[in-house]
Amino acid sequence: MVAIGDEILSGRTKDKNIGHFAEVATLAGIDLMEVRIVPDVEARIVEAVDALRGRYDLVVTSGGIGPTHDDITADAIGVAFGLPVEEHPEAVSRLEAYYAGRDMPFTEARRRMTRTPKGARLIDNPVSTAPGFSVENVHVMAGVPHVFQAMLDNLMATIPHGRPIESRSVPCPYGEGDIGDALARIAKARDGVSIGSYPRFSEGRYTTEIVLRSRDRDKLDEAESAVRALLAEMG
Repeated sequence: MVAIGDEILSGRTKDKNIGHFAEVATLAGIDLMEVRIVPDVEARIVEAVDALRGRYDLVVTSGGIGPTHDDITADAIGVAFGLPVEEHPEAVSRLEAYYAGRDMPFTEARRRMTRTPKGARLIDNPVSTAPGFSVENVHVMAGVPHVFQAMLDNLMATIPHGRPIESRSVPCPYGEGDIGDALARIAKARDGVSIGSYPRFSEGRYTTEIVLRSRDRDKLDEAESAVRALLAEMG
């Protein structure tokens, strides 16, 4: 995923799209492998998109497709793919109708939101009509969280899903330092199961939440049993 915007890097805006996409992707059996946050600088957007689109099956971007001069994501995607950027006829039609229905002028600034690389496929926006778009395996969406979420819902209905990952949580009354070595041995012996430990502090003492994740339920069951047996031995 590529999150685009000076406002994120400056701290003025707290990004909500990365976490939301991670949750949606995980439920769909899609592993989020890498996230880059880049400024509103064409070269940096192109660099990030080029790197990720060649490495992964799916790339999602958020931000930079609004009506202002610094909304340059469409131009950057055009550069990345070597495509001209032009007004998409269907996007023009949708926005003309949207603003006419609200007795608002369809200004040149608003027309900017119809620009896509040539041949792009539109991603529907049921919130404010201005669409996102897809070029090959790159899917470009708005940065405003509720608009991004609505666009993502439409996108997810059109792309292949994988086998969902099942997750189990095992509470542990000991600190990470007490269980780290034994937990590492359990994890090393079990391919296909991810085992993570997360420290907790309450009532003046450290405890740990152990989280196991896998697409194979039998392997997950066996790994959970091994972790619980370890904790029973320690108790």
